[in-house]
Amino acid sequence: MRNTHSASGRMRSVFTRGVVTATALTVVAGMAVPAVAAAAPSGAAVMPADIGTSDEQRVAAASVVHLDPSPDVLLLSDRDFVFALWEKAREAGERLETVRIAAEEAMASTSADDYARFVATGIHEAYEVDKQREQDRADAERAARQAKAQALIAVGIPVTPDLLALSDDNFIRRVMKHQDAGAEVKAAAARALAGSPADWRKFIANGAREAHDRDVANELKELEEKNREEAQRRKELAARTNVAALFAITPSEAMLNLGDDNFIRELIRSVPADARDTDLYAAAQAALNSSAPADWKEFLHAGAEQAYKRDDEARRKKVADANRRRALEIQAGAEKTGMYPGLVAAAQKALAGSDEDVARFLREDSQERAKRQSFQPSSGKQAGWYIRQSSVDGGAAFLAPVDAEGQQADREDATWVIVPSLAMQPGCYSFESVRKPGYYLMQKDLRVRISANDRSAAFAKDATWCARKGLAGSGTSFESASQPGRWLRQFQGDLYAGDKSGKHRYDTGKDFAQDATWKISSPLAG
Repeated sequence: MRNTHSASGRMRSVFTRGVVTATALTVVAGMAVPAVAAAAPSGAAVMPADIGTSDEQRVAAASVVHLDPSPDVLLLSDRDFVFALWEKAREAGERLETVRIAAEEAMASTSADDYARFVATGIHEAYEVDKQREQDRADAERAARQAKAQALIAVGIPVTPDLLALSDDNFIRRVMKHQDAGAEVKAAAARALAGSPADWRKFIANGAREAHDRDVANELKELEEKNREEAQRRKELAARTNVAALFAITPSEAMLNLGDDNFIRELIRSVPADARDTDLYAAAQAALNSSAPADWKEFLHAGAEQAYKRDDEARRKKVADANRRRALEIQAGAEKTGMYPGLVAAAQKALAGSDEDVARFLREDSQERAKRQSFQPSSGKQAGWYIRQSSVDGGAAFLAPVDAEGQQADREDATWVIVPSLAMQPGCYSFESVRKPGYYLMQKDLRVRISANDRSAAFAKDATWCARKGLAGSGTSFESASQPGRWLRQFQGDLYAGDKSGKHRYDTGKDFAQDATWKISSPLAG
């Protein structure tokens, strides 16, 4: 319940926020405007106690997630404002993942200072991380396209935007079928396609060029028996073409006919100023700075390839290290709540595996699926029974035996996505139906069922369950946010918001602790 304040204070807030919002939006956009002087009316009320952030801070925070800072939004309590920011961040998906996680951490707190801190600074710090990750992703995509161009140039296939836009596996198929691909390239492509996505990337980054080198070596071996001089000439041309491919250049005939030092000089000239912090560029520069022709030759025949592979390994390690840090942060956040054993287990499994396993875990759909859980009674007497819903019965929730090998629809009815409380209460959660997204487990007239979120405050409360230590001594019990003192309880197979008052037949004290204690288990529909 918000604190009650004078009508004049309310009117002041509504009147002045329009001016402040416009000014703050201008500041966010980076534009200067004439200063507006306004004297506070005599006897104006202070801001409500549950708003500890300024209009400028709120507008700046709203701009991060593209939340409309309407007067109604700006008059929310700090806690409710954080929830509004979280909803928009969740809609944005992976693009604002760090913002969403930071908002959830703030929402889990009971401190007003934590809400205000998130609005004032936390959201911006999290957004910087998301922006950097977005930049890293863009860099990775650019590097992937360049690797494809390098492979095409090396093999002798014309580079086209259509080829560069193909997925890795389809790109390899096109290379394998191309008339300019030799026998070794085709065989290497077939082996890559039979492997994992990691094998596809290895073929594109290095495998295609290495296979083409073997094709060239086979051709030169045959030619050398007939014309040693021509074989040597072609060997030099092949080496130059391969090095040019590392620089993503399709060399002209005139360029291929340059002397070794001038050829390297042309390569160096092609590198943009903002892309010169690589071993490949440094190795080319070092070779060109030498006056020894042998150093130029060594760079063209071996040094460039070695430098490129060091750069490629450094890029892979940078991405892999960043991914592992993200996975560890997600694992730590999930462990802190105790509500996401599936997410914790998925993170641990990924981190114990390969870099590819971690990257797969970090994909948005993988994390969302890892937040799915099923709920069993803590008592071993009802092993194999789960909380499920039935659309046929108006969404009523009840206990039923569900087989992990049973029909998909039945398993989805007994699987829930755990999300932060719709009522934004610390330590509380809402349970979204996997079978019917947008429907949540809620109490209505003390009977528990699923209903569509109508976005009202009343629904948010009815669909919020606060996690507590299991009443039976272990497991977890869930107290209703809208009916404090009442707990998610099964009685004769049906689910209620019950207590031990004896007021209703499901409010009996007999077996109450056991009936209101749950085990969070692996999702039946993972």
